[in-house]
Amino acid sequence: MSAAESPAPLSADNPLAAPSQLPFGLPPFADISVEHSREALLTGMAEHRAEVAEIVGSDEPPTFENTVVALERAGQLLNRAWRVFGNLAASVSTPRVREVEREIAPLDAAHSDALHLDPALFARVDAVHAARHELGLDDEELRLVERYHLDFVLAGAQLDDAGRTRLTELNQELSALSTTFGQNLQLASEAAAIRVDNAAELDGLDAEEIAGAAAAAAERGVDGYLLPLLLPTRQPLLAKLRNRELRRRVFEASISRASTGEYDNRPIAARIAGLRAERARLLGFDTHADVVLADQTAATTEAVDAVLASMVPASVANAEAEAAVLAEAAARDGVELAPWDWAFYSEQVGNERYAVDSAALRPYFELDRVLVDGVFHAAEMLYGYRFSERPDLVGYHPDVRIWEVSDADGAAVGLYLGDFYAREGKRGGAWMNSFVSQSRLLDSRPVVVNNLNVTRAAEGQPTLLTLDEVNTLFHEFGHALHGLSSEVTYPRFAGTSVPRDFVEFPSQVNEMWALWPEVLANYARHVETGERLPADVAAALDAARLWGEGFATLEYLAATLLDQAWHRITPETEVGDPEEFERRALEAAGVSSELVPPRYRTAYFQHIFAGGYAAGYYSYIWSEILDADTVEWFRENGGLRRENGDMFRRRLLSVGGSVDPLAAFRAVRGRDADPGPLLRRRGLAPAA
Repeated sequence: MSAAESPAPLSADNPLAAPSQLPFGLPPFADISVEHSREALLTGMAEHRAEVAEIVGSDEPPTFENTVVALERAGQLLNRAWRVFGNLAASVSTPRVREVEREIAPLDAAHSDALHLDPALFARVDAVHAARHELGLDDEELRLVERYHLDFVLAGAQLDDAGRTRLTELNQELSALSTTFGQNLQLASEAAAIRVDNAAELDGLDAEEIAGAAAAAAERGVDGYLLPLLLPTRQPLLAKLRNRELRRRVFEASISRASTGEYDNRPIAARIAGLRAERARLLGFDTHADVVLADQTAATTEAVDAVLASMVPASVANAEAEAAVLAEAAARDGVELAPWDWAFYSEQVGNERYAVDSAALRPYFELDRVLVDGVFHAAEMLYGYRFSERPDLVGYHPDVRIWEVSDADGAAVGLYLGDFYAREGKRGGAWMNSFVSQSRLLDSRPVVVNNLNVTRAAEGQPTLLTLDEVNTLFHEFGHALHGLSSEVTYPRFAGTSVPRDFVEFPSQVNEMWALWPEVLANYARHVETGERLPADVAAALDAARLWGEGFATLEYLAATLLDQAWHRITPETEVGDPEEFERRALEAAGVSSELVPPRYRTAYFQHIFAGGYAAGYYSYIWSEILDADTVEWFRENGGLRRENGDMFRRRLLSVGGSVDPLAAFRAVRGRDADPGPLLRRRGLAPAA
């Protein structure tokens, strides 16, 4: 690293200049402008470089404290600014936010390279790493040294001058392209929302959904009704719309997003994949997937391939069996089954076979009741956590609500923010972020947020969720619990700072409690009458669990194998037309189906081209092996008991990345994971 720069001081009125004095360090959102964030990011990078230059320039020999711990303490202004701005860009985007995002992305990539590719800094880290076993370090300290060393190596620290120069160029271009991909997708999705003139075309939707479509149109300033698109290919409304032509319009809008015109993401995706392949070769790996797997629990592409290949034949067979049943149902209406018909007839068959009417369930799933009497209730049952709403605290948008979290003894844990509604300027999907991470070193407690994209009900009406949205809320809250439960010393290990193919494991465990009998009975009450969900309906939900798993598993595997295909290319690979590459990849993997398209196609695969899941989308199924086996452990030990929750929290959730993830799993389960429960859950193996 070059000589330390003298960072320009922040303007006196910048609220990000110092740690927030609000409870738990909650950012003072009401006072923070986009320009404040931009200024803090730029100054924060310069300040961070100056702090690291002091570490490098020390006359003292490198030690754990003056090198590794010093790096953990450095960059706090930049960290504060990124956590605020990153959430702003995802949740409350505007033209100015997108402009700043495009400006900052390549600068941030260059900043990261300036640190990781500095030979003098790596020499100090390398020296501590070489002597680590003689330093008397405890387990967390030892793991911190090893993680830092691996971070530097995978970032290219061992390259020569020419290699470091080329790597910096690649990282800058990749950063800019990923930003463009994400922004294109958001704008293309908003532009692709389906406008409907006449409410009669919305036959099949309930009054609340029709009112929500009217409200969405009014918010955009257009007449009639608007059906916004969610992130995956499969749009939930397709299960309900009786108008077949409108179903076709919705499906085709969904599957063609960001594939033409101004926001065409296909050439951008191909360019990203090609640059990642070149970077992998530069780092000494065969493919980008190999780079990613070097820092995951799966470890090798062969291990990933073995899991995915074991699931493909049964998944295809299950999907084909479902298709045959649905084709018969469609034929009764005189139509040939098409992709936009699948969800509609699947809903009909589910109703006929299991007496489960998804539309009739929604009045039992009112948002606040699901959250408080379901999600929060399960967390109290298992972990003793209690949630007190704090209307005195202000979020980054009027939709945001804030709860203070305490443990069973009344001790403070942190803050939980909920931002549940879809709106213009908010990217699709659902996710968890941290505004403040827990750390004993920095004396900080967690502040976490969950984002969903639930359609807002009409003014004065309750927000009713689909069963999928209920599951999503429980799932994302599992990530929040991972952050809230953190009890580590170093911020590098806090909460969800674990390998990508492990991070979904705790959230998928938490998702299971949505239909756990004692949890379901506590929140599933009719929004008007207060009556509990009838026992026979709850039983039917459980009986219907496997219906549709053929489709669900195949669409997921198709997306996962598409991800792997893009990230197994080499610099010599002739990609050609991205759409043709996608078609060939799906056919080669044995998952090509006109009726069951991938959960994400290339042009709107945000996870891998504008998120952190490149070559890692397999992690959901990898984590589900651990999740299904863990749920079996809960069943074997009496279910949702505090003793079980306390063990899971203490041995796994609280340790974050400070121990080997699979060792943490074994500390709970007592052995390595058994894939059997997952295969049975998804109907890929006979019931035990």
